[in-house]
Amino acid sequence: MSTPNSAKNTNAFFAQAAISFGIALLTMILAILYLPVDPWIRAFLGLGTMFLTTSCFTLAKCVRDSQENQYVVSRLDQARVDKILAEHDPFRSVS
Repeated sequence: MSTPNSAKNTNAFFAQAAISFGIALLTMILAILYLPVDPWIRAFLGLGTMFLTTSCFTLAKCVRDSQENQYVVSRLDQARVDKILAEHDPFRSVS
């Protein structure tokens, strides 16, 4: 069974993910600003980028919450099994 410590990300992985997200968002914003189109098209693309960014964070939070919930349920199931095994006496007579 996995423990929370085995699922932790390293600092290097976290930094790489944060840097790549920042670079992607910055390049998208710069591309929208320097695109040779009317301002209303820039505004539309900007709102789309903002919506995509916020929905990305929401999805990541939902996935994390789901994984944490599965971990808690599996820990409760394991505790129940441990309790049953601790209380079981194979040498006790059934009758």
